[in-house]
Amino acid sequence: MDAIDRKILRALARRARLTNAELAEEVGLSPSPCWTRVKRLEQAGVIQGYHALLDQAALGLPDTVFLEVMMERHDDTHLARFEEAVLAIPEVLECWLVTGEYDYVLKAAVGGTAGYEALLREKIYRLPGVRHTRTAFTLRCLKRTLSPVP
Repeated sequence: MDAIDRKILRALARRARLTNAELAEEVGLSPSPCWTRVKRLEQAGVIQGYHALLDQAALGLPDTVFLEVMMERHDDTHLARFEEAVLAIPEVLECWLVTGEYDYVLKAAVGGTAGYEALLREKIYRLPGVRHTRTAFTLRCLKRTLSPVP
């Protein structure tokens, strides 16, 4: 990956809906070589997809919470059951297996404290193997980057 590839990635990370002509102009290439590079980056898995960023508030889920989840057991079967079940919860935006006191960190979109309580009581506490949770409500997002480009 060279400097031009990185320029392409930065441009697409900022605005994924650039046309090939706009992208080529921004990075200083003609359209054909630019298209070839983008396709190569896609085939190599560097570009994994293009996504729409939705407004949580417009969807009725204006608040973001981070939930730390401690599991009762740590064998593969119990962890796999938890992971499969958490994938089915639409409010959960991200789920990370982590090191430390807790086993997982979940990022979820909720509609205030009532929405959080419903998520916790009706979904999170019913997940297989959950022993304990700890939650932090976010106040505001200072930076949101979907993909790092060195």
